[in-house]
Amino acid sequence: MPHPGMHGNSSGPRLIAWELTRRCPLKCVHCRAKATMDPIHGEFSTDECKKVLDNVAAFSSPIMILTGGEPLLRDDILEIAEYGNSLGLRMVLATCGTLMTPEMAQNLVDAGIMRISLSIDGATSDTHDKFRGEQGAYEAVMRAIEYAKAVNLPFQINTTVTKTNLHEVSDILDLAIEKGAVAFHPFLLVPTGRGELMKDRELDPEEYEEALEWIYERSTSSPIEFKPTCAPHYYRIFRQKEKAQGRSVTPQTHGMAAMTKGCLGGQGFAFVSNVGELQICGFLDVKCGDLRASNYNFQKNWESNPVFLQIRAQDDYDGRCGYCEYRNVCGGCRARAYAMTENYLGEEPYCVYEPQRADPRAQSTES
Repeated sequence: MPHPGMHGNSSGPRLIAWELTRRCPLKCVHCRAKATMDPIHGEFSTDECKKVLDNVAAFSSPIMILTGGEPLLRDDILEIAEYGNSLGLRMVLATCGTLMTPEMAQNLVDAGIMRISLSIDGATSDTHDKFRGEQGAYEAVMRAIEYAKAVNLPFQINTTVTKTNLHEVSDILDLAIEKGAVAFHPFLLVPTGRGELMKDRELDPEEYEEALEWIYERSTSSPIEFKPTCAPHYYRIFRQKEKAQGRSVTPQTHGMAAMTKGCLGGQGFAFVSNVGELQICGFLDVKCGDLRASNYNFQKNWESNPVFLQIRAQDDYDGRCGYCEYRNVCGGCRARAYAMTENYLGEEPYCVYEPQRADPRAQSTES
């Protein structure tokens, strides 16, 4: 999806991912939401969704990612999209592609959807279908791409990267370019939800570093936007690589790449669950407010919830993430820290970088 910059925490979020439902026809092995087709009680009504959009639009103008589960399973998805668009919000949608038809693609455009994301987790139908838990999932994505192209609906390709498909990521990028995607967003696996069962498939720290270095190298020649996600220390690697070539990273020289940071959770980004609970991101299952219980007041939760406030105080993070010279452009993955240590303020467990300065907090304690 279009991505926000690294500033503006004191105003409002730049991007909100909204899990409109946890129902989904696929059974993806990495699914954070553990989505199924079983009936789900307590999901927001159309009127409740509009109340949330009203409150968000009253104080901010973020990109709204309508996601799930599969958001196209909601009968009111077009009404929600159109309403958000009428308020001046930038509406985008994440879909698995199985419910896309030529008519739905046109309807999304008419409702004001600016971009959709489609996931390709394998360069072949065999790899992708196994990852997605449903035979024919790959063919469905390919059809959805063609439907989107036919109505000039921009689409991006997302890929969850694990040991299983790491060797195919280059081919998936080439496929995204060939098919006409406007962006490629590789997601580094965070083992939450069903993804907990894939802990042994998560890249180890050294593989993680190598993968991000490869992403940097490919991004320099990629004809489309290329943005790693859930991989905050990419922005440390990006600056290290540029510095090694005698280039400083500024908005004047690198545009949005210089203004985007690693972990935006709770700072420029928020997640809303299918029942209205707020989180800093979908992968960190720590409640940061309840929209239904607070009369749909997103702004109040965003500005005053203790978890949001803790997350924004980066100098107070534990371990290396609290004093690393790259902390303001990286921040470490809060969800991965929590998944590994149950401490969302802990240091990023999969980062191999050692800060070039000693921990000033340790020095003050010793003195």
